[in-house]
Parts: sequence; C-alpha cells; structure tokens
Amino acid sequence: MHEAHLATLERLLQCAVVVSWEDLLQPGIGGSIHVKYRFGADGSIDTVALWLSTVRGHWHLVCEYRMTSDQQCSMRFQKPYESAKLTRDLHLIMCNQDAFQPATNHGRDGLLQVGVPTQVETDTAGAAISALHLQVESMTTQARRMILGGTYLPGQQHGDQE
Repeated sequence: MHEAHLATLERLLQCAVVVSWEDLLQPGIGGSIHVKYRFGADGSIDTVALWLSTVRGHWHLVCEYRMTSDQQCSMRFQKPYESAKLTRDLHLIMCNQDAFQPATNHGRDGLLQVGVPTQVETDTAGAAISALHLQVESMTTQARRMILGGTYLPGQQHGDQE
C-alpha cells in the first residue's frame, strides 16, 4: 500500500511545502512557513495560503491556491516567489482530496507550521509526494478502464481495441 493511501490531507500539504522548500527560500536562510487552509461549504478545503517568515513576527504571503465549487482552480504567487513543483503538487492534492483521509474540520480555518526541513524530512516528504502521484495515476487509469468497459490498455487511444 502506498503512503498516500494512509496520508491525511494535512500531511500531504506539509509534504508539498517541504519538497518545494528550496524554491521558496534561498539555501542557508532559516524560516518558517505557515500553511493556512479554509474549508468550503461541502467540507473540503477550498483555499490554501502559504505565509513565510524569515524574521520572527514578520510574515509575507507566498502564494494562494483557490478552488471553486465547480472545480476551477487558480494559483497565484506573490513576487518574487515561484514554484512549478508546488503548483503541480497542490493542484494534485486539491483536485483529489477525496482520495485521502480528510482534514479535520473544527469549524474554523486550519493552520500548519513547517520549519526548515532536515534531509530525512525532505526525503520522506518526497516519497509521500511520489506515492501521491502514483496513486492518482492509478486512479486515472482505473477510471479510463471503467469508461471504456475494461478494454483500456496503456498507450491505446479512446476507441482502440485489440
């Protein structure tokens, strides 16, 4: 069983930040990232915002990811921050929330704090994100098989059958 099957949504959000750490902070600079998330009316997370502090008490918005009820998504980074990896991973997590243990909704916004990760934490987070990608790829393949009545083979085009 992949780690992503056991992972909570909060753990995957934390892992996405850890594997993107070097995109957000220059090497050798300490800091902390807060991951603030808000629940939508349906109980799923619809907004994630990352806030960075390199000086105690001073926080800067890094980016904000929003998902509407019709599954439209937007990711907006504040200058000078940018991370294609974080964008890709947040999108995958947010669009597949029902595949993981849900975030605990206490009727208020959630907050995760991520400090400078160790190499072990980075490696562990990388493994969790890799497992996430494999799980979503597997789910996509299964859905294609179901749509095509079980005749889908990797590499086939829709309608191709042997």
